[in-house]
Amino acid sequence: MINVVLYSPEIPQNTGNISRTCAVTGARLHIIKPIGFEISDRTLKRAGLDYWDKLDVTYYENYEDFLRQNENATMYFFTAHATHSYADVTYPENVYLIFGRESVGLPKELINENAERCLRIPMRKTLRCLNLSNSVAIAVYEVLRQNGFSGLD
Repeated sequence: MINVVLYSPEIPQNTGNISRTCAVTGARLHIIKPIGFEISDRTLKRAGLDYWDKLDVTYYENYEDFLRQNENATMYFFTAHATHSYADVTYPENVYLIFGRESVGLPKELINENAERCLRIPMRKTLRCLNLSNSVAIAVYEVLRQNGFSGLD
């Protein structure tokens, strides 16, 4: 099972697009609060279209709550500050892909504590980052590819 974890997302359209990616791939979505918008926000729902009833989503009060409820999880942290590429990893079928806030990414202490499990998506050095929903899609489909697109047509 692929688990997409959003650490304090800020932009409803990104979260809506990510939820749609999760729904069509069978990935579970985990959202760590605080969230920068209302879950009932119509922009969020519009971006997810009619997939909300097909989405497996769990909300957490904070990162500690997430860790308590997901003990022994195999986690990878996506950040532009990593030295390893997302393509250099052999992902297990049950994996947690953790993504930070759109404006600042993951907290530095989280990156420092998990440096060996931090991954980056290669891009030009002169540009800051990819859109969050695009980054999630790249990572999810790499895990799916490595596992033979199990469960997908």
